[in-house]
Amino acid sequence: MADEALLAFPADHPAFPGHFPGDPIVPGALLLDEVLAVVCAARGLAYESLRVGSAKFLHPVRPGQEVQLRWRDSGPGLLDVRLFLADRPVAVATLSSHAAPP
Repeated sequence: MADEALLAFPADHPAFPGHFPGDPIVPGALLLDEVLAVVCAARGLAYESLRVGSAKFLHPVRPGQEVQLRWRDSGPGLLDVRLFLADRPVAVATLSSHAAPP
C-alpha cells in the first residue's frame, strides 16, 4: 500500500526564529514529527507505535514551502518514507511499527 499527503509549515511557526535566525529552515525533528502524525492518522496507529529507524535529510525545507510526503509498506511492520519539494527529494526515512492500532 502506498500513500501520500502534503505537509506545510507556516512562516510564523515557533521553530523558525531559532532555526536559524535570518535564514530559517524546517528542523528535521519537525519534519519527522509531522510525518509520524500524518502516517499514524492515515493508518489508524497510535503515535507512540511508530519509530524512526533511519532518516537522511537531503535538501533544506524553507518556511511556507509545501512538501509532498509519500510512504509505502516495505516489509512486515516497515514503512519507506520520502519527502519531496516538487520532484526534488528532501528527506528519506524508514519507520517501524509493531504495535496494534489504538
